[in-house]
Amino acid sequence: MDFINYKYFLLIFIGFVAGIINTIAGGGSLLTLPMLIFMGLPSSIANGTNRIAILIQNFFSTAGFKSKGIQTFPFSFWMGISALFGAIVGAYLGAIYFKDEIFNKILAVVMILIVIYMIFKPKASFTEFSERISGKFFWFQIIAFFFIGIYGGFIQAGTGIFIILALNSIGHISLIKSNAIKAVVVILYTLSALAIYAYNDKIDYVMGFTLAIGNASGAWLASRYSVSKGDGLVRWFLIIMVSIMALKLWLPNLFSFTF
Repeated sequence: MDFINYKYFLLIFIGFVAGIINTIAGGGSLLTLPMLIFMGLPSSIANGTNRIAILIQNFFSTAGFKSKGIQTFPFSFWMGISALFGAIVGAYLGAIYFKDEIFNKILAVVMILIVIYMIFKPKASFTEFSERISGKFFWFQIIAFFFIGIYGGFIQAGTGIFIILALNSIGHISLIKSNAIKAVVVILYTLSALAIYAYNDKIDYVMGFTLAIGNASGAWLASRYSVSKGDGLVRWFLIIMVSIMALKLWLPNLFSFTF
């Protein structure tokens, strides 16, 4: 098999796995970004190229959740608009820089604290909720999503984890519904981030759409499957992915492709 074709086939497979991970928890970009860099893209262009797959993936996630009766409008729209403005700031930074070592170390510690929080938080709080999506809690989440948008526009990897954590902790929203809201939010803020990366010529469109084939397929499958399995599946996926992301942030060479 021609090496170029082999690379694209591998990119679709990695995208498929990442689409599943991103839809159920978050952190799939820990796989796709190193793969894009392995294929020869500079880190800033890999960061922009990955946004194409993320955008298309979340359209399929939204459709999958909707097909199972999960409705999130208009709350998800307002959270997405807040994140969109944050993403404009973050994407501008991300198009110029990529990652900072000190920032990664701090974020790794935050991730470890999140793991501890999810493990020891009473299980009942992940299943039965009285949602808090109006009044002061609405505005608390608007503020939180603006800062999540900054992070998502800058790096992307792991943004879904922060979205779920904010919705679950502040809004008392179930993990399944949080994932459905997350998909809409990511669509909205990714549009602005993608435009900035495109304007700065930081996108490889062939690789981006190839990766999107895998991401979209994984997202459609995971969105429908996770609804039937409930919050328990999402919770353990989150714990695993947050732990992996903490390791990756602390040890930057982890999951790097060297073959």
